[in-house]
Amino acid sequence: MADKPIMKPWIEQIHAYVPGKSKAADGRPLAKLSANENPLGCSPDVLEALATGHGPHLYPDPDARELRQAIGAAHGIDPACIVCGTGSGELLHGAVQAFAGPGDEVVFPRFSFSLYPLLVHKVGADVVLAQDNDYAPDVDRILAAVTPRTRVVLVDNPNNPIGTWLPQDEIARLHAALPRDVLLVVDQAYAEYLEEGEDDGGFALAAAHDNVLVTRTFSKAFGIAGERVGWATGAPHLVDALNRLRGAFNVTESGQKAAMAALGDPEFVARSRDANNAVRARFVGQLEALGNHGLRALPSKANFVLVLFEGAVRAPQALDAIAEGGFAVRHLPGQGLPEALRITIGTQEQMDTIATILRGLCEAGA
Repeated sequence: MADKPIMKPWIEQIHAYVPGKSKAADGRPLAKLSANENPLGCSPDVLEALATGHGPHLYPDPDARELRQAIGAAHGIDPACIVCGTGSGELLHGAVQAFAGPGDEVVFPRFSFSLYPLLVHKVGADVVLAQDNDYAPDVDRILAAVTPRTRVVLVDNPNNPIGTWLPQDEIARLHAALPRDVLLVVDQAYAEYLEEGEDDGGFALAAAHDNVLVTRTFSKAFGIAGERVGWATGAPHLVDALNRLRGAFNVTESGQKAAMAALGDPEFVARSRDANNAVRARFVGQLEALGNHGLRALPSKANFVLVLFEGAVRAPQALDAIAEGGFAVRHLPGQGLPEALRITIGTQEQMDTIATILRGLCEAGA
């Protein structure tokens, strides 16, 4: 008999989620470009909503009814087919937990959101990594990884940490080739950064089929990461499964108010998108000018750029130099990317400074 409670073996193999750093090794605070937060903050309407009183001794609406109605109105979705969660992470966890367990497989691209393996290990299922195509997700390779044991396929689109995007015809092709009893989850955390008219068709698939779930978050372009609000949409039986698994009173009153206010200011989201995409394009251009030194920026549709260091300057060296310059960015050796840095798009001044630091490193090593 054991002398203490014994952790389940599939839980023991989990490494806790590691958030983006905001301090240097010596404790010095750094400008945080490691967590894909919105440099514009949030809408003034959100701040006004958060300032309105609500007794902290009172429970929030457990079903987030007003918020679901607001989301439904914004996207043309029946509120009954929407469920809200503490960020999209709670809902992604519920999707895996509801449909996968010991002996099952969950498939996702080799380079994907670092939360995905944790979700799979939590339920005792097996992680299956689909091979990439020059780092980017590839539909044919995802399908090649599917077996009779596959229960869930996860696709973050745009992808994190790569930043690439699968267009509508590719997502439709992926879904059409999956067995009907395999759940396809399209994680659209960065969808608000897509250009006008760009749509991977996830909502339409979720409305038409019984095996598609789409998740979104208010943490990125809406700028309310601290309130922890996300949502998902899918067929009624999928929403029912998530409602059975989500926490009771999971979205706080302040989170619900903030999200409704954020939805009510689409101009702020448009400004966030346009500013991000303009600053990102300039930053990518600056990196491309360093291509002969082995720096490569992968194509990105999100609010970050993954920079590969394939020359004399290595990623850890660049990480230290950027930190010395006052910025925290994300080094990803634990995700199989030891020679890459994921750099959140901040202000124009911040990105110009980082580009100058990288140029100095390259010229010093030339």
